[in-house]
Amino acid sequence: RKKCRFFRPLAVAPALVAAAPTTGDLALLQAHLTATRTLTAAFTQTDRRGQVLSGQLTLKQPGKIRFQYADGVPLLIVSDGKNLHFLDYQVGQDSKWPIANSPLAVFLDPGRNIARYTKLMPPGDPRIVSVQAWDKTRPEYGRINLVFTRNAGSPGGLQLSGWVALDAQGNRTTVRLTNQRYNGPVSDEAFRWDGPRKRKPAR
Repeated sequence: RKKCRFFRPLAVAPALVAAAPTTGDLALLQAHLTATRTLTAAFTQTDRRGQVLSGQLTLKQPGKIRFQYADGVPLLIVSDGKNLHFLDYQVGQDSKWPIANSPLAVFLDPGRNIARYTKLMPPGDPRIVSVQAWDKTRPEYGRINLVFTRNAGSPGGLQLSGWVALDAQGNRTTVRLTNQRYNGPVSDEAFRWDGPRKRKPAR
């Protein structure tokens, strides 16, 4: 069955990572997160085996996000503003964890000082801003690298291009976004869902 690795819980503990002044590109990124009220985009997810899944991303601050996979994929990732749910309709399972303990906390909580739990990665391309988030005390939760493209027409001059998640076993999952649209109308109805029905045990 299909697994969704890029939503493994990632404990981001601000108190455990030394804070640095929010300046330069980190300040730009903070401004982007603060100015982003909504985001819609198409996404493509590629896992370490090369399996590709696609769908539509919808985000609304504070804390709401939905990854609607293409028809035929029995998965749904959705947040109600407090908890992030991973729903697998094939096996009838709803796994959830607090947003703060998910890798998506980086851009689902724009009020947090990102300098406390992220660091800038070396700029291989001046058009790109890349940051990494992780918890030093819990390496088993892996790391996530968020990639932004400089874009004057996007909030704060940045556009989220995607991210790469790496778990403790070295499994890499890459997510790419296209057709990003910021701060358009998004209804709260977009973040409602029907829970999966648990399968009855075989007799």
